[in-house]
Amino acid sequence: MKASVIVFPGSNCDRDVKISLEKFSIKTEMVWHADTKLPKSDLVVLPGGFSYGDYLRCGSIASKSRIMKEVITHSKKGGLVMGICNGFQVLVESQLLPGVLIRNINLKFICKNITVKVTNNKTNFTSKTNRNSVLEIPIAHNEGNYFASKDLIDELEDNNQIVLPYRDWETDRKSTRLNSSHSRASRMPSSA
Repeated sequence: MKASVIVFPGSNCDRDVKISLEKFSIKTEMVWHADTKLPKSDLVVLPGGFSYGDYLRCGSIASKSRIMKEVITHSKKGGLVMGICNGFQVLVESQLLPGVLIRNINLKFICKNITVKVTNNKTNFTSKTNRNSVLEIPIAHNEGNYFASKDLIDELEDNNQIVLPYRDWETDRKSTRLNSSHSRASRMPSSA
């Protein structure tokens, strides 16, 4: 497997992603945001950080970078794309994922471990997990409040595209307490 990690001005997790992928024997190339050609890749990763200082909306300037045209083409051809933190914001801003991300409900930066439940283990990213398993994962963001219309959320749920909804650890129920993200979305593949 080959991967490309996109590097934006302000990315701060790009090298961590490269090291992590290489630990799984995935040949990884760093790709500068101003490049116009994406190397042959099975997976493209948009890392976390503060692309372009997160001026305007988080990810909005990065979504207009030259390389994003290639990332969008890669995705539309069925290639794997992963957005981590700020990278997820870039994917939403580039309209590869529907909906919008807005400021956290308390208008403060959130950095903590949260729990999610695997509701779809048939994606390339969740196929090694058991359906209904509960995972503890870290989050760190200021604009991580995902919002979409009820109709869009219903469509995503009907298509099994909300893969890791937030869970309340104690009750194992869907939780909207974290950040009041509209409905239950935490991570979505562009197609299940």
